[in-house]
Amino acid sequence: MHQLMRQLLNYKYLTREQINGFDNYKYSAIDTSPLSKYVMHPFWNWLVEFFPRWFAPNLMTFLGFLFSAMNLVLLSYYDWNFNASSGAEDTTPIPSWVWLCTALNIFIAYTLDGIDGKQARRIGLSGPLGELFDHGLDSYTAMLIPTCLYSIFGRSQIYSVRPMRMYYVCLTVYFNFFVSHWEKYNTGVLYLPWGYDLSMWGSTAMYGFTWLFGFERWKSELSFGFLGTIPLGNVMEAVLHVSAMANLPLVVLNVYNSYAHRTGRMLSLGEAIRPLWPFLTYFVILLLWPFMSPNDIMETDPRAIFMLSGTVFSNVSCRLIVAQMSSTRSEAWHWQTPMFALSLILSLWLPILERPLLYTLLVVTTLTHWHYGASVVNQMCDHFNRICFTVHKRVPTLEKEQDKLNPKADLLKQE
Repeated sequence: MHQLMRQLLNYKYLTREQINGFDNYKYSAIDTSPLSKYVMHPFWNWLVEFFPRWFAPNLMTFLGFLFSAMNLVLLSYYDWNFNASSGAEDTTPIPSWVWLCTALNIFIAYTLDGIDGKQARRIGLSGPLGELFDHGLDSYTAMLIPTCLYSIFGRSQIYSVRPMRMYYVCLTVYFNFFVSHWEKYNTGVLYLPWGYDLSMWGSTAMYGFTWLFGFERWKSELSFGFLGTIPLGNVMEAVLHVSAMANLPLVVLNVYNSYAHRTGRMLSLGEAIRPLWPFLTYFVILLLWPFMSPNDIMETDPRAIFMLSGTVFSNVSCRLIVAQMSSTRSEAWHWQTPMFALSLILSLWLPILERPLLYTLLVVTTLTHWHYGASVVNQMCDHFNRICFTVHKRVPTLEKEQDKLNPKADLLKQE
């Protein structure tokens, strides 16, 4: 068993070209958010000084992700189908203490995500491994934030939105995250969107408000003059859409300028848009499924759809991030696409199989994504002689020392 686990984790997803590309990688990012620049960064600079120097930056990153994931676990347990806050008579409300936990968890996650890079630079451990680990987990968090927020409003017939409309919000958030990294794939610079800081502060405030006053206080409407009154659930929906899509014009402008001023990678049009194809393929499949579902799958299993879409999105994004950071050619096709397309066809042909297929896809996609992430991190640690969750270096084995002396050995292994 131990040997099998070792073989699984030693699977080489990264090519030699990608590994070599990471050797030459230099971090380049621009953060113009006033909230980030004038409030959060000074706070993070002060806070990171309290952490011991032996506290690994990657451990901060992973702990921050676990705090976000804990919100999904808690709300999935108490509100699997998003009915708990609907106000219906036959539902059990989410316990008040859960809302306090979610508020604390999301703020702690946000804080750890803000100081992990500062800790890395403070102790001289900044590099491509930490950035890849950080952004890879961020791609998973893109599903966690809107999915968890939906439990505040639930499926209220009057004061909230149906699951399909919340699904559109999730897809909008995915799109915003993906195009930011597609932007860096073309420009070489990561322009950090303002929406992230606002969404983390907004989420913390909304959970805290729900803990203090109860979910019932969200069952009201706001007056917008000639537009009339709009339920707060619809307001949240609009705010999430706007905050996610507000970054798109800047992305287009930055990519255009990088080609106009010849500061980016100067790819051909086909190569420049190549990373978009896997995302668009899944976007179409995962939109068609709810619309064509013979069992109205979005109404019966919304959380499963949200989690499935978020997991496959994270995997597609991670592969783009690898290509972007290593300056290698991105994938134009994701290997699981036929499995998703076949599941959709089988669901239409044999409706009784739809739910089993949905949950099978969720389990398989989750496990394969975890395997991909763990294997890539292990491969990066092996290459950079690092131990992921400590500040120590690995002890080189005799075999690796021989490989260094014999450059052809690694090429033979790849073959």
